[in-house]
Amino acid sequence: MQEKYRVLFEPGRIAGVPLKNRFYMAPIGPSGMCDAEGAFTETAVEYYAVRARGGVGLIITGDCFVENEIQPCVMPSHVVPTLRPTCFIRSAKRLTERVHAYGTKIFIQLSAGFGRVGHASNVSGDVIAPSPVEHRWIKGLMCREMTVEEIHTFVRKFGEAAAHAKKAGFDGVEIHAIHEGYLLDQFTLALFNKRTDAYGGSLENRLRFAMEIVQEIKRVCGADFPVGVRYSPKSFVRDMNEKAGGLPGQEFEELGRDMDEGLTVAKMLQDAGYDFLDADVGSYESWHWSHPPMYHQKGMYLPYVSQLKKVVEIPVMCAGRMDNPDISSAALAGGKIDFVGLARPLLADPDYVEKLRRNQLERIRPCLSCQEACMGRIQKFSSVCCAVNPAVGREVAYAVGRAQERKKVLVVGGGVAGCEAARVCALRGHDVTLLEAAGQLGGNLIPGGMPDFKEDDHALVRWYSHELQELGVRVELNTPATAEIVRASGSDTVILATGSRPVVPDLGTPDRVRTAADVLMGGEDPGKRVVVVGGGLVGCELALWLRKQDSTREVTLVEALPDVLMVGTPVCDANTDMLKALLPFHGVKEELGARVVRTEPDGVVLHLCDGSEQKLEADTIAVAVGYRSENRLFQELQGLDAQLFQIGDANKVANIHYAIWDAYEVARGI
Repeated sequence: MQEKYRVLFEPGRIAGVPLKNRFYMAPIGPSGMCDAEGAFTETAVEYYAVRARGGVGLIITGDCFVENEIQPCVMPSHVVPTLRPTCFIRSAKRLTERVHAYGTKIFIQLSAGFGRVGHASNVSGDVIAPSPVEHRWIKGLMCREMTVEEIHTFVRKFGEAAAHAKKAGFDGVEIHAIHEGYLLDQFTLALFNKRTDAYGGSLENRLRFAMEIVQEIKRVCGADFPVGVRYSPKSFVRDMNEKAGGLPGQEFEELGRDMDEGLTVAKMLQDAGYDFLDADVGSYESWHWSHPPMYHQKGMYLPYVSQLKKVVEIPVMCAGRMDNPDISSAALAGGKIDFVGLARPLLADPDYVEKLRRNQLERIRPCLSCQEACMGRIQKFSSVCCAVNPAVGREVAYAVGRAQERKKVLVVGGGVAGCEAARVCALRGHDVTLLEAAGQLGGNLIPGGMPDFKEDDHALVRWYSHELQELGVRVELNTPATAEIVRASGSDTVILATGSRPVVPDLGTPDRVRTAADVLMGGEDPGKRVVVVGGGLVGCELALWLRKQDSTREVTLVEALPDVLMVGTPVCDANTDMLKALLPFHGVKEELGARVVRTEPDGVVLHLCDGSEQKLEADTIAVAVGYRSENRLFQELQGLDAQLFQIGDANKVANIHYAIWDAYEVARGI
């Protein structure tokens, strides 16, 4: 390994539990990996075992509910150790034994549940909260105040669940959570807790629930059994039920927990008996902080979490875009944190830690922070996945195996779909050639990755280039494919990943109209006044990037629909909410419900929703109104005497997630 990363591989210790290095798998899952009895499935066992094999020193499971009566969850959506203890212990024992075989420790994350932030997709029955406060998602729905007896039941169930976990071989427990605005966090925040009994009022009373939990677990499992807590010292709440919350660098009045209170609470949690803090910032009123998209800087929690180190003596752990080893090693060396958390990066590449240890950085498949298939699919389908790694959550059933018969495979197109198809076909042992018309691989990822906040798109291109070379794929650049070339290749299988091309409407004055890709690639200065036509993901990111490049540049985003980001492939709410808020924060002007009807020598004319027209002065009109599949070659090859597939945007314009998944599926079956 490189010397500067050696600190990441120094042994560590949490409450007497030795850890082989400073990496831990931060909680993600086991959504979609439990059965109706509240136990782990074999899918979950494989999911965590693969990450243990990849080198992490500690795994912390995703949230497991401690009870299913007061706040029942729709089963099977969560592991519940107290539902059928025998079933849970039997499955969990298989999990802990598999993980321990690699010298990795494993803590179970036990949760008090959602409270006012529960979705109908994962909870049923009454919606509970510390007080009768409004539900986070359902306007006008008031949550039922929990009784003291119910609080006591929860505390007892935490002890029972921890005891079952200890029996099953777990090395410790993390309590979920005094973070993100979950039920336990709602009790600690004066914004949501209006109780007048022993569990409300003063800060000490609001923390009583959390204090009783650690005391009960220590009573049942022993004082030496590690118990930590997922903790957010700052909430970033500007208003109840607001989507974006406070943005990086924005001044606002904190309505949740501010840093002063956060540091006080941290000391109180330590004094109550908690053995470590797994720290971040954010809440469901500022969800992009808790689940950071690419618009956040890497390591963005460190300025807040590092302050905890000044007031507590217990270990402080931190995840959140910590996949840059320069940032994480510097944070450890500088005493800002004690352990580095990786969640989404270990979905993208389960072997991240081992590859870093062996100085194989170029082989680490990057996480894009796109949240398309991790948080996006958890949110919609209660199942954790990964856009760049289709095998997540089905590591055995969906693995790539060797083909029985070696075939000659021709892949046309070096975008993400073509690269993934070529990679998987090569893994299966086929003889693979990839033709790319441009001078480099990447396709639409090249312009798409130009903004500074999309740097990992280019990292993915570099990863594919390296992997294809290592696998012996013949990559022929600057080689446009024709039907004649394909037919003459003698291939057994042809995969067409010819991508898509931008839709460019006829707006007149063509020399002033440029595609988003042209602007992103920086062929010429767009000037001081830019009109971006199209408020989808590409248009919004382009507009934001243009303003961040030059704060004196006037950028106007024109969208025909009532709001931006209403069309195209759905994006995770955390990404959408943050991007929508960043546009006005950085000074991007928006003209919604408006259409560009024509260009003029010095600008464009809009047709507004009220029927009137408005002129905008512009040096450049950047068009981002969508893409059209490039499938002419597929039509020309109908009747080809070879296996023929069309994938990616050539088949249907979508996003990186579906391009990779479809390519993986097709190539895996060849």
